[in-house]
This record gives sequence, C-alpha cells and structure tokens, in this order.
Amino acid sequence: MLKTLILPILLIFHPVHVTLTSIDQVQGADSLKVFFRMYYDDFLRDYRLYDPDCNLKEISVNQSFPADLINKYFNDKVHIYVNNKLLTGKVLNVNIQFNEICLNLIYRSDKEPNKIKIRNQVLIRLYSDQENMIFIKINKFEEAMRLTPEHYKETYSLK
Repeated sequence: MLKTLILPILLIFHPVHVTLTSIDQVQGADSLKVFFRMYYDDFLRDYRLYDPDCNLKEISVNQSFPADLINKYFNDKVHIYVNNKLLTGKVLNVNIQFNEICLNLIYRSDKEPNKIKIRNQVLIRLYSDQENMIFIKINKFEEAMRLTPEHYKETYSLK
C-alpha cells in the first residue's frame, strides 16, 4: 500500500521533462508538417539561455510569444535533414494555453525523401533527464524515437 502511494507523490515533486514532435509528409507534396509541444515555462527557461539579451519580462503568459523569435529558436534547436539537406521551417501558428506551447510549422522538402536525420537540442542544457519524443510518418515509413541529452540525433533510411 505504501509503495503505491509513494510513486504518485514522487511524480508530483519531480516534473516530467519531455517535448513532443511529430513530422508528417504532406500527401503528394514536397512539404513536411511539423507539430511541436512543450511546457511554456520550460520554453521560457530554455529561451533565456538561448537568447540572454531578450527581455522576456515584456512577454506575459497571456501574450503571444513573437513568432519570428520562436521560428529562429526552433530552427536553431531542431535540425531536420532530408537527403542530407538541412531544411528550414516556417512557423504557421503558435498556441500558448494551459502552460503549454504548441507550434505548427511547414518545411519544404524533397518529394521523394530517402533519408531523414533529426537533431533535437531543446531543453538539453537545462535537464539531464530531458526526453524529446519524435514521431515520423513519411510515405509508408513510421518511426518513433526518444532523444536525450546524450543521444540527441538520429538518422533513418526511408527506403
């Protein structure tokens, strides 16, 4: 009985450090749709390390974080290579709600990707137990990966 009570209590005092990224190819197009979710307070902490000169006090939780700053942050922290070519994403929309920030991005890619490489360094300077979960769905290829501070990149052959 005591063991079953201890685990939920430990989880309350030890927050989960995880992000979620899904990468989907747009059917019949040369584009990738990317969805990204993380806790907003973690994002702000990581952003302070990323851009110490930015005055985050002017940006409140109720205000929308400037899309151009998020776009630069995400493109610097998350690298997506298709056929050995680094892609640049464009933020389509940002949603900050319930202490979560969700992004939708679009990437121009090859219509027939053969190889994908993901490098995700979001929050890895902050938390040693950080896990960046990535789900890929391109054509008939589907894969899930867990990236950590020690293992922050992965490459897959799509053929």
